[in-house]
Amino acid sequence: MKNARYQQQPMIGQAWTGKHVILLHCNERNQFKQLYSSYHAPIEPPRQNCAETLSQLFSIGYKVKQVTTLTGGQLQYLLVL
Repeated sequence: MKNARYQQQPMIGQAWTGKHVILLHCNERNQFKQLYSSYHAPIEPPRQNCAETLSQLFSIGYKVKQVTTLTGGQLQYLLVL
């Protein structure tokens, strides 16, 4: 009898039901710099105006959890849905 080689199959579990997270970086002149998001997070294309980008994210249902000052005069918004 030959030794059967055990191959681990990818597991499919329950759908992820956690929260979606977005990190939005803007400068002090209200200009959009960068957006990072969790996988499958619902987003709209960011605008050059940071306030407009925030407005779009609020309309989807995101809420600001924290605002942090970064180096170079940038702000980081942590938004959660």
